[in-house]
Amino acid sequence: MAALNLKQIIDRLNAEFTGETRKLVFWYDDKAEFAEDMETVELQNAKIYHLQPDNQFYTKYFLERVDKTTNYLIYAPFPKPDVRDNHLEDTMLYSRRFFADRASLLSVGLGIEEKYKPVIEKHIKFFANKERTQRFYDLEIENFNEENILVGLLSAVCKARTCSFEEVVCIVLTDGELVDNAFLQEFEKYDLLSAFWQLCEQHFGYTDTKPSLERLLVTLFVTYTGRYVQAELPAAWKSFVSYKSGNIIAFLDSLMNSVLYRGKYDALSAHVAKGLNVLSAFAGMRVDDLVECDTFLAVDQVLVKWLIGRLVSEDIGAIVNGFTIPELCEKRAKMHFGRKTGKTYQMLSSAYSMVKEADYHAADGLKPIIDRYLAADYNMDQQYRKFYYYYDQLESTESFEPLRELVENIYTNEYLACLLPAWNAGIQQDAAFSAIPLQREFYNANLRYTKERTVVIISDAMCYEVGQELFARMQDDPKCTAKLSVQLSVLPSYTRLGMAALLPHKTLEMTDDFQVLVDGILCDNLAGRQQVLQSYNLDSVCVRFDDIKNLKVAELRDVLTKRQIIYVYHNQIDARGDKANTEDEVFNACEEAVQEIMDLIHRISVSGNTYHFIVTADHGFIYKRDKLTESDKISGKSAEKAFVNRRFIVSKAALEDDGIDHMSMGRILGNEDSKVVSYPVSSNVFKVTGGGANYVHGGSSPQEMLVPVLEFKMERGHMETKNAEIALVSIVHKITNLITSMDFIQSDAVSDTVKAAKYRIFFLSEDNEKISNENSYVADSREENAQKRIFRMRFTFKNKKYDKDKQYYLVVYDEESGLEQWRQPVIMDIAFADDFGFGF
Repeated sequence: MAALNLKQIIDRLNAEFTGETRKLVFWYDDKAEFAEDMETVELQNAKIYHLQPDNQFYTKYFLERVDKTTNYLIYAPFPKPDVRDNHLEDTMLYSRRFFADRASLLSVGLGIEEKYKPVIEKHIKFFANKERTQRFYDLEIENFNEENILVGLLSAVCKARTCSFEEVVCIVLTDGELVDNAFLQEFEKYDLLSAFWQLCEQHFGYTDTKPSLERLLVTLFVTYTGRYVQAELPAAWKSFVSYKSGNIIAFLDSLMNSVLYRGKYDALSAHVAKGLNVLSAFAGMRVDDLVECDTFLAVDQVLVKWLIGRLVSEDIGAIVNGFTIPELCEKRAKMHFGRKTGKTYQMLSSAYSMVKEADYHAADGLKPIIDRYLAADYNMDQQYRKFYYYYDQLESTESFEPLRELVENIYTNEYLACLLPAWNAGIQQDAAFSAIPLQREFYNANLRYTKERTVVIISDAMCYEVGQELFARMQDDPKCTAKLSVQLSVLPSYTRLGMAALLPHKTLEMTDDFQVLVDGILCDNLAGRQQVLQSYNLDSVCVRFDDIKNLKVAELRDVLTKRQIIYVYHNQIDARGDKANTEDEVFNACEEAVQEIMDLIHRISVSGNTYHFIVTADHGFIYKRDKLTESDKISGKSAEKAFVNRRFIVSKAALEDDGIDHMSMGRILGNEDSKVVSYPVSSNVFKVTGGGANYVHGGSSPQEMLVPVLEFKMERGHMETKNAEIALVSIVHKITNLITSMDFIQSDAVSDTVKAAKYRIFFLSEDNEKISNENSYVADSREENAQKRIFRMRFTFKNKKYDKDKQYYLVVYDEESGLEQWRQPVIMDIAFADDFGFGF
């Protein structure tokens, strides 16, 4: 019972007991509507006596013999007995009767006109419960009419936060079962079931002799599908097509895009798809006719199967409804089921990029090869990595196996098989080591004359294409100035030698027992590298990435303070790739490496007062998914002492065999070293013991030797952040009242990376006339629980005539930028007539 109604009753009762004369007042509450309330009510000048059907005689004795002075309200939660059965009938002759008409009280309290009181009376049972009644009050309905009273009752039963029939249907379908639905049972209990089905007809055009949620659901999905599928629907579906397609499309659009309901939409869609055998029906249609449809996951299943067929056939020129294959993949990945299918479409798009380059021919000469690699060819390695990155995330890959085999064949037998021999012919040219900057010149070229504090992040095995992705992503930050260049690594292209080459030095050498020395210092660990670095710059330090990433702000500043050069050693890619049991995770490691480096740069630039960063690597790598065959392996036996690796052999004399080339270490290191490094001219490997041969490095190839050098300059005080956004929770596409409340949600909690924002929210006409009040909201909640970030806004509309055929919009503006964030179309259906088609 709402507090306002109870207060009215108490006020009326207190008025009955004014004056000096003792008074008895009988209240027979026929339906026991107020029994719960009367347990706690206290009157100012009277006591409450609770009459029971079997204590009438004692009550007469009590009132006329035991207590003859106190005022009493005799409350009976049952109808007054017949005169013959009522022992209190004579007492009542000198007492008063009290009548409480709950329907009248409710109508007055809510501001409902007298003509709508019969609607309240018909459903008075609903108001017998205090909590239910309060939920009805909390809907804050204005301008009551027959329809919104009924919708309000339905909303209160469903515990909806707004008075919206669409919200009622949403809750009924998503929070209850389709058969034996608990909400429908509650509707029937309060005589609301017929009103529910009549509203379904009014809003969605659904009518049936024996209506059911199952058939309503099918009607919604089939009608929506009919709008976006360009082919004729199956004959068996046509009886479900509603004439109110606009309302249905708006409703399902709201449902599938709702932050709270989109997951449940998927379950409903799957249920309907199974019942209608949608996949079979769509499989018989032209793919062009399905491109715009987003109702069922089956659309994507049909499109993906078609895309696989085109790619396996190497039909890269295929067009679907005006879209190329990558355009179609991008479009579908952004549609509703993109949360489930996005990885598949990303994989197919990467496969397309590779199939497009199937007839690969390498450039002639090292410099042209490098120029083309930096401009375009790196993309083959990047798309190969992306293909497997997404492929490995799929639950089932059986359907994609033919495509995977094609991708593998193109990458290995056409791309690498053509590029690597050309590269190794070019690297033997006299001018090869002057074509681009050398890795062993890194310090002099980038750090020797630097004046500002610089963090150098050396990511083990970050090949050029991974560095290019890091570059592209950092470029998206408007507060970052990014530059990408390349250097030629040492050969063999492995960690000890590559890490040493990145240090300042006068001499770089490999001893006869294959130790790497910088200026005579062994630097195969952090301490040795720091000793070398500090011999050139006292204000320098070497740290491991894992040691610095979790430091507190004060600790981080302590590491950086009074330093000029900080070498940070990051080992994500090589750590996974170099182990046989994790080498197939190397592409995941590449993704993680990019994100980790970005996060560290942003953290240091904000918390460490350091704004200049250089990112590079010791070497790159080659990874192929298919296991190597014996024909991919070279014997590589040497009679003398040698340093043997899968991709290189360092020894006193060169290996002379087919498929092997060699180069003097003196040429590579710029000294008089007479040792020779021998390496396969293809992607083949030397036979060595131990597992793990898919991930390799150390040899001579663009993938192993072209090392990225990235320079980032961050704006001072900048941290990559985004505004806290707001989204509509209430499913509303039609406004039926001049005063309407809607629920919104702040999408993310305010944090270090999500900043508070202020928004202006109001309604506009298609002519940009503001038709409602303007609400302001500061999205500054730090609540992690999404339910606690829901808030309500109340809108009051201009009292004017609205055209139902015109478009109106709910719009949200960022107050700081003045830019529109989003808008949602609504229909203005403010009715003033009384007839809503219910007939009562």
